[in-house]
Amino acid sequence: MTALNTPCTGSRCAPACLLTIFGATGDLTRRKLIPAIYDLAVEGLLPENFAVVGFGRREQDEAKFRENLRAGIEEFARLPYDSQKAAWLCDRIFYQMGGYGDADSHQKLETRLSELDAKFGAAGNRLYYLSIPPEEFGPVLENLGQIKQKVAQNDAQTGWRRVIVEKPFGQDLPSAVELNQLIARYFSESEVFRIDHYLGKETVQNIMAHRFANIMWEPIWNNRYIDYIQLVVAEKVDVGTRAGYYETSGALRDMVVNHMFQVLSLVCMEPPTSLSADDVRDEKLKVLRAIKPMSPEEVRENTVRGQYRGYKQAQGVDPESKTETYVALKLEINNWRWSGVPIYLRHGKNLEKRVSEVVIRWKDAPSVLFNDGPDPLKSNMMVMRIQPHDGFALRVNAKVPSSNEIKDVRMNFDYHETFGAEPPEAYERLLHDAMIGDGTLFTRRDESESAWGIVDPILNAWSQSEDKPFEYEPGSWGPEEAVEFIGKTGRKWHTPRLMETVTG
Repeated sequence: MTALNTPCTGSRCAPACLLTIFGATGDLTRRKLIPAIYDLAVEGLLPENFAVVGFGRREQDEAKFRENLRAGIEEFARLPYDSQKAAWLCDRIFYQMGGYGDADSHQKLETRLSELDAKFGAAGNRLYYLSIPPEEFGPVLENLGQIKQKVAQNDAQTGWRRVIVEKPFGQDLPSAVELNQLIARYFSESEVFRIDHYLGKETVQNIMAHRFANIMWEPIWNNRYIDYIQLVVAEKVDVGTRAGYYETSGALRDMVVNHMFQVLSLVCMEPPTSLSADDVRDEKLKVLRAIKPMSPEEVRENTVRGQYRGYKQAQGVDPESKTETYVALKLEINNWRWSGVPIYLRHGKNLEKRVSEVVIRWKDAPSVLFNDGPDPLKSNMMVMRIQPHDGFALRVNAKVPSSNEIKDVRMNFDYHETFGAEPPEAYERLLHDAMIGDGTLFTRRDESESAWGIVDPILNAWSQSEDKPFEYEPGSWGPEEAVEFIGKTGRKWHTPRLMETVTG
């Protein structure tokens, strides 16, 4: 068996464990999960006592399964391909066929894991990754939980068992609560990792460092100085082959209730007392709880739904579909720091560019000293870029040489240029954190339920309304009604441009 020549040492080294991926024949495993595991191995963060078991419903030849994943490593891994290190990982990849809700299949899986545990010395530690349709979460969790209980009764020294659950975590508040109750019957909260890959992105993690490691921002990070905040997650692609799933989800469920709320809570939270998982998540939760749910009248006033032209012709879409592929929201955080500051969220499919950004726009400076120029002073603005071109840009005003004219200038930080490396893939950080038991970058139960508590009144109001989403052209920035929506207050959407510019 191939040995890894990059030693796993230090406090960041993951413990011995077996990783089981449910839904292992899916695209996520080949494109993201196994390449991320490879990168961790190359960086010396995985122990020799490690193996991966793919669980799926299809019959698979184990050798072909490994070869397919090896090709995925070569194509999608962040770090250069090393045949010896890829062989080390592939030697530790296995396949088990079974039904997600079939108790006998789960017992066979447990037997296989016990055999591999003895072979690799994994100390009884199990990490389960649920990359499966959401309707299968319940059956898999029920079977894993029952086996967990049986093993615990028979052997006091069983190691740990943790579960990673992909989104969507529920379809509404009642379904999220029901799923959480099922999990809580078998797993403690410290054993549950509700994954949101946005939180694994380096720039999202850098929001906390940017805010709390630089004293210059804290005095002006509040409603006295900030005029508004915008979050945009724009996708250039259409729904593609996911149209069937998207019909049951829509833009609000697919992106806003998880990714965008998580980013918003980091931007707006109070400083935590420490970087421990619960201290950080306590402060994020306070932000979500301070967002007042909307009445039906407020939903009409503070939301815009859009649907790109041609969506209804996609396979699996109802010809009369009212599913939104674009959503714009205006929220307000009702606490001392943010009361009165509008928070604008915008997300859509089939838009002009792929970009995720947070825009902080400060209030205008009094122009009494510099009001002779042809143009009014530009507001100070910061744009935190999550993707692409991870980093941030800052707009300030400066005097033009040999004149009294004031011009806005841009200062730019680019992660790659500054640190000379591409940031790690989100799944690298998140998989490693789950292995070491660090839940900081995962969603806690009360966070998940609080987010659905904000979204449910919007979904209910939309379902009871006869209004249809506004149509917009593919490749545009969404429906014109969204421009009118934000323009009612004299504001406008920030238009993402080249990485070195800030507009709006």
